[in-house]
Amino acid sequence: MAGGITVKDVHAKAFVAAYAAHLKRSGKLEIPAWTEYAKTGSHKEQSPNDPDWFYVRAASVARHIYIRGGVGIGALSKRYGGAKRRGSRPNHHADASTNVARKVVQGLEKLGLLEKHTDGGRKITSAGQRDLDRIAVQVAKANASE
Repeated sequence: MAGGITVKDVHAKAFVAAYAAHLKRSGKLEIPAWTEYAKTGSHKEQSPNDPDWFYVRAASVARHIYIRGGVGIGALSKRYGGAKRRGSRPNHHADASTNVARKVVQGLEKLGLLEKHTDGGRKITSAGQRDLDRIAVQVAKANASE
């Protein structure tokens, strides 16, 4: 590792974009057939415009679990939720789809990046940490050269 750069040392947006591209290039992450039509939560009116949204969500979930281990499906659902618009009534928080969170976590587990935590939820494996740190170093080098 060049200079000890980790995921915490690079900007989240740049890292998520780079890791999503890495997941797409590798072709190992299994994408469910329904992702083309699904909304990401009940608070959304339409499905995502980005055709690669599942890779982006997977990269974001991997980063979130790297930083904060022991995260379960319910916590991820709450994290990716948002304001449910209720017309003239005040907005309320609505959780994101638990099916999306579950499929993302299962896909990352199949890749060997996540494992079950003893206290519940998921945590990053040593191979997953190494993989994410390697991408973080690449992002840091790309940002330094700009």
